[in-house]
Amino acid sequence: MEKDFEYPDYFARFYDILYAHIREGKDCAFYLDEIAKATGRILEIGVGTGRCFKTALNKGADIYGVDISKPMVDQLKSTLDKKYHHRIKQLDAVNMKLNQTFDLIIAPFRVFSHVLNEKDQIRFLNTVSSHLNPGGRFIFDLFVPNPIILAYGIQNQTDFEGEYEPGKRLTRTVNSVPDIVNQLFNITMIFAWDENNTLVKKSWGFKMRFFFKYEIEYLIRLSELNLVAFYGDFDKNPLTKDSREFIMVCERKNA
Repeated sequence: MEKDFEYPDYFARFYDILYAHIREGKDCAFYLDEIAKATGRILEIGVGTGRCFKTALNKGADIYGVDISKPMVDQLKSTLDKKYHHRIKQLDAVNMKLNQTFDLIIAPFRVFSHVLNEKDQIRFLNTVSSHLNPGGRFIFDLFVPNPIILAYGIQNQTDFEGEYEPGKRLTRTVNSVPDIVNQLFNITMIFAWDENNTLVKKSWGFKMRFFFKYEIEYLIRLSELNLVAFYGDFDKNPLTKDSREFIMVCERKNA
């Protein structure tokens, strides 16, 4: 993963409020169902503030989490009983070396899109494979590129406007400039919120990689994983021209 990638502290602070509004929750329901089927340890890569992790933990799952971002890890730990802190580590999934293996590893909500170059993408997949038990599965999702956004990008789209605390408002505005040749979106998020009777405004820029179906299949084929299922939504329907999600289920080769 890119070494300079880091969520700012205000993004971690507002993350749960933003994505409770922006995400409808189907992705978490899908992953929680897969977690419930697992009989052993589970690892969530890109655990963030624990949107899925905390529910799984509360339901008795033997789940662990890693995230590259210190602000996100700190935010998650601030909401967890200290007896669970050992389950969370700040690590880059491309290079992580844990002393445990897992029956299920998940990377929800486009984690793989933050791995920008092919070398690191293969290393990421191989690192996952090395942490899977025989017969273990790796499940991750990516977005299907929208051709309109590929052509025109996103200009000053406000995707959240509301209260983050009683009487305190938050607005997030997003811009995205496509780089078709390098398959990147150059994204800028502008946050504005009320703080101590002052309007605070912060801007954060980062890149996300977009992928196509055959490219994903080829990357997995080059790795130490086998692709065993490829869905077009979180209800496990096949890919169609109207699909908005890529959902991949993999197993370790020679398991």
